[in-house]
Amino acid sequence: MTTRSRIAQAAFDLAEPVVSQMGFDLVDVEYKKEGSAYFLRVYVDRQGGINIDDCEMVSKALDVIFEKSLSADPDYFEVSSPGLTRPLKTPRDFLRCVGEQIDVKFFQARDGVKNIVGVITEVTEDKLILEAEGNQVEVRFPEIASAKRVIRF
Repeated sequence: MTTRSRIAQAAFDLAEPVVSQMGFDLVDVEYKKEGSAYFLRVYVDRQGGINIDDCEMVSKALDVIFEKSLSADPDYFEVSSPGLTRPLKTPRDFLRCVGEQIDVKFFQARDGVKNIVGVITEVTEDKLILEAEGNQVEVRFPEIASAKRVIRF
């Protein structure tokens, strides 16, 4: 589970229903200081990805809400795609990647193996099923230290 600052969590709570109603998934929100400026970044995605027009549409919708209801006044507000290589953290992240190959690293080795590469075939609230080397492998979310898409060009 992602740990957010108080302001980032407030922005997440305000943005989630709006972003969802627009047909996107709210992946994360961060509020951080970089140099002397404060940045509020909202990361959205959906199956098949998003484009710059999608980001602009979400930005316009959230700007009004944040101006009115958010206690912080960041210097910069951005809406962005989380990127292809970002870590997968929530069941929703894994759901967006069904049918894609991922690399999972475990906290503790399973049968002497510290990571596995496979295609996501199913995701539930507490686990995912991978097709790896011809076998179905069940992985519970608490076992996962990190997971990322495998990108091949």
